[in-house]
Amino acid sequence: MKNLRLCGRLAALALVFSTAFGAQAQVRAPYNAPLAPRPKQYSTTTTLPASAQSQGVRFGLRAGVNVADWSGDAVQSVLDVAELTNGAVTKETRPGFHAGIYATLPLGAHFALEPGLTYSEKGTQLAGRVPLERFEFLNAGVTATARMAYLDMPVLAKAYLTRGLYIYAGPQASYLVSNKVRVAAGALGFSAFKQDYDVRNQFRELDFAVVGGAGYQFENGLGLSAGYDYGLSSLDKDNRFDAQNRVIKASVNLSF
Repeated sequence: MKNLRLCGRLAALALVFSTAFGAQAQVRAPYNAPLAPRPKQYSTTTTLPASAQSQGVRFGLRAGVNVADWSGDAVQSVLDVAELTNGAVTKETRPGFHAGIYATLPLGAHFALEPGLTYSEKGTQLAGRVPLERFEFLNAGVTATARMAYLDMPVLAKAYLTRGLYIYAGPQASYLVSNKVRVAAGALGFSAFKQDYDVRNQFRELDFAVVGGAGYQFENGLGLSAGYDYGLSSLDKDNRFDAQNRVIKASVNLSF
C-alpha cells in the first residue's frame, strides 16, 4: 500500500515537472529558428541641404570699375550753360575703379548681412572747346575733372532669389580721402597745360548714400555684381552749390 502511494506521488511530481518544462519550451525559440526582424532605427540627425551646409561667416575681396557723376541743382546749372554755348561746354562722367574687402554674415537660408570697406573713385568732368569754326582744326579744348576718392563703408542686406542669384540694398557712409580738380588744356593732340588743385577742404568729409544692385555667386567663390550708389548728402561744405554723388558699379568678387 505504501509503495502504491509512493509511486503515485512520484508520478504526480513527474507530471508537474513535465508540464513546467513543456511550457518553457514553447516560449523559447528553437536554436536554429530565424531571428525576428529588428525594428528599423531612425537617425536623429537630419541631413541639411547643400545651401544650408555651406552657410557660415565668409570673407572676400571685391574690385571693379566705376562710372561716376554728380547730380543736383549745380549740375543742372552747368547743363543750362552748356546749352547756351552750343556744345562748347559739356558735362561728362568720370571713369574710375573700386577695390576692398567684405564679410558675409548669414541670417538664414535666404538672407545675409554684408558689411565692407572699399576704396572708391568718384567725381565728374567738364569739357570745353574753342567755339569758333576757324579754329576747329586746332582741336583746342580744356577739361576740369573732379578727382574724388572715398573710403566707402556699406552695410548691405542680401536676399537670395535662387541658388547663387541675389539682390542687395543698404546704407553707406563714405569718408573723403582726397579731392583734386585737374585742369588740362591742349591743342592738336598735344597737352599744353595740366595742373591739379587740392579742394578737399571745400567739400564735406562725410557722405551718405543708399546702395542697391544684384549679383551672382558661383560655387567656387567667384562672383559678379552690378549696383548703383545714390548719394544723399550735398557735397559742398559751405552750401554754396547743391550736388550729390551718383555711381554705377560693376564688380568681380572672390569669397573664401
